Amino acid sequence: MAGKDRKKELARQRYERQEARRRAQQARARRIRIFGSVAAVAVIAGGAGGFMVLTGDDEKQAEPQAKAAGDCTYNKAADDKGAPKDLGTPPAKPAHKGPVQTTLKTSQGTVGLTLDGAKAPCTTNSFAFLAGKKYFDGTECHRLSTSEGLKMLQCGDPTGTGQGGPGYQFADENLEGAKYPKGTVAMANAGEGTNGSQFFLVYGDSQLPPSYSVFGKITSGLDVLEKVAKAGVDKPGEDGTGKPKKKVEIQSVAIAGK
Repeated sequence: MAGKDRKKELARQRYERQEARRRAQQARARRIRIFGSVAAVAVIAGGAGGFMVLTGDDEKQAEPQAKAAGDCTYNKAADDKGAPKDLGTPPAKPAHKGPVQTTLKTSQGTVGLTLDGAKAPCTTNSFAFLAGKKYFDGTECHRLSTSEGLKMLQCGDPTGTGQGGPGYQFADENLEGAKYPKGTVAMANAGEGTNGSQFFLVYGDSQLPPSYSVFGKITSGLDVLEKVAKAGVDKPGEDGTGKPKKKVEIQSVAIAGK
């Protein structure tokens, strides 16, 4: 191989390695990270959050919502995987201003939710929009955590990989003083203002910093989640999380009155 061609080949290989590292970093940013129970105890004792629930592209953040008019802003997220091309975005005016009864039918049983349209109107608006589009139907809850400090099942990714989303992002809500006790429903994210479609269901009191939009409560079906958790994690990653051994597929999401 000529010297010039050899240099081109080496440059190409370097570029491919850099791209592979970048993709790996983005994939890791979408994973739920747990830093180990020993470290968590030390961090919790020190008064800081020891866990992170992440998804989406942390390099792209949503613009602030238009608070003055009570509207919601949903911005394009070009890197979301599995987003239907004709999905569109939720209406700017929130459709719900109070409690929204929701039924989540899964392959393991039914889970009842009450979404908080008062404290998290834009998140509730997005969730109801996606449910109406049957976006969640047939999707797999792709990540389970059973650690002492984080007990949750994460869902809402059409690809089942942790890299999927609806093709739009929106800002955080209801974070002031946010806690994540048993029965909490909250949004997963990859940093401030990167909410999409992935959410997590907390089946046991969890220690998290107030960084994940709380938008509802589990009103029934905690036993379904506990059953899934009891079966454990299949091939856990470095953070101890992974797909649940007992597969959970969302069959349908029904919003009361819709």
